Amino acid sequence: MAGHPTAFAQVVNLPESYWVYNFTRGPAEWDCPYAYQIGRYDEVRPGMYTTPLFGGERDLHVGIDIGAPAGTDVHSFADGVVHSFGINDEAGSYGPTIVVEHQLSWPPTANNEHTVRPVWALYGHLSTESLEGLEVGQPVQKGALLASMGTKDENGGWEPHVHFQLSLIEPKTPDLPGVVRRDDREQALRDYPDPRLVLGPLY
Repeated sequence: MAGHPTAFAQVVNLPESYWVYNFTRGPAEWDCPYAYQIGRYDEVRPGMYTTPLFGGERDLHVGIDIGAPAGTDVHSFADGVVHSFGINDEAGSYGPTIVVEHQLSWPPTANNEHTVRPVWALYGHLSTESLEGLEVGQPVQKGALLASMGTKDENGGWEPHVHFQLSLIEPKTPDLPGVVRRDDREQALRDYPDPRLVLGPLY
């Protein structure tokens, strides 16, 4: 497995070997040999987002997907507080979702010389029980168990995984556009930076 920044905890405890998907040719039937998978950031995924939510034109993925069996633990990568949570119940959306607000040196570096600023992290496609007992403003510790991955019938209709996305723009609700129009790519990559800045070089 690739290295990981020591300043942050792993969102999902990945095994040594996992599968990295390439969806640039659209959906396909893979015989994936691994229980854990990665879906890439800044990837055009034609034909994958067919529900009305995406308007027939949003297919550029601006988060990272970490696939694993339903029920797999999901951890907070850093100290923070619960910003918001809820169920995005449109077909193809996130289902149960948690957004955590962090105060981070940005962009993150080993010597922390940059200005500290708020950064929001969205965890989507969770289990419904992950939302039980949560409160807005609740402290979250680095590495703490935050949630678990949901099943296909509760997570928006997707195979079990967590969609992890960073945002430099405060969400108004527990939601972020995880897939954007290709024409909006330049601004989206500024607003939603590469999660590998905190997840490490997963691929």
